[in-house]
Amino acid sequence: MALYCGIDLHSNNNWVVVLDGAEKVVKEVKLPNDLLRVIGELAPFYDELGGVAVESTWNWYWLVDGLMDAGFPVRLANTSAIKQYEGLKHSDDKHDARWLAHLQALGILPEGYIYPKEDRPVRDLLRRRMFLVQKRTSLLLAMRGAFECRTGTRVKVDDIKKWNEEDILRQIEDPLAALSISCLLEPVAALTREIKLLEKHARSRARLRPELEQLQTVWGIGQTLSLVILGEVGEISRFPRVGDFASYCRLVKSGRFSNGKRKGSGNPKNGNRYLSWAFQEAAHHATRHHPEAKAYVQKKTAKTNGIIAIRALAHKLARATYQVLREKVDFDGSKLFR
Repeated sequence: MALYCGIDLHSNNNWVVVLDGAEKVVKEVKLPNDLLRVIGELAPFYDELGGVAVESTWNWYWLVDGLMDAGFPVRLANTSAIKQYEGLKHSDDKHDARWLAHLQALGILPEGYIYPKEDRPVRDLLRRRMFLVQKRTSLLLAMRGAFECRTGTRVKVDDIKKWNEEDILRQIEDPLAALSISCLLEPVAALTREIKLLEKHARSRARLRPELEQLQTVWGIGQTLSLVILGEVGEISRFPRVGDFASYCRLVKSGRFSNGKRKGSGNPKNGNRYLSWAFQEAAHHATRHHPEAKAYVQKKTAKTNGIIAIRALAHKLARATYQVLREKVDFDGSKLFR
């Protein structure tokens, strides 16, 4: 009779629970986050374990990698897709670990993708780059807002990137008001330097895959975005249908329906937020450089609004990307709006 293990993982400790096929507790222990301690507790059950489910938290790398290296059959539990029975009066970490083991025993554990360990550094580096880009954008928007507030003059973010202190002082007489804007010049410059450094290292470490060049034929996707998308997707074969991929990119509607009527919404954040960002960036770039994309967004905006229009284009680009990666072909813009 197979045994099933569930591990409820936290920042400094974890609960390990082992159940047998009849869901009787065989082992139940709270441990510090020490890989050798966890392996030591599971070692007596090594040959009988049908699976070890680890909760997909922010710090799962060390535990999942360590258990896999030790030969345990590890599964990464998709926590956003797991829902406990609502009739429970009491629930805690111990019961959460039991629930993971219970779902395994029933064969219905929602699983996340264990991204290959050797490819994670590039993906995580590009995630850090995105974080810095967003921080830089927030500073640039703050500078633009302060400038427009004091001058009434509309200015482009691309122009702000070229400013220096003298440029600001020429347009704002009050030196303190100018300082409130110019003080952000150096943080923006520092972030720009770090962003370029991360891009350089990511490109040097990224595996040369033939899909990389094909992916850059998709409207709005350049060298950096293609690295981000490939890094987040991993193997495209893990998405059986194009709808699965679009859903993973958070680019489909979320809703619950019964008898033709809407009964609420699902979890719109279930998926990959980095891919959602990447395809929206691609949509913005495509709108600026491709007349057909611009016309589509303008037509859609007239019916809804700009945000929905950009997301609609992002959804189409995601579906096109799926076909490019799946079929290993170049992008055909004539098919995008069919």
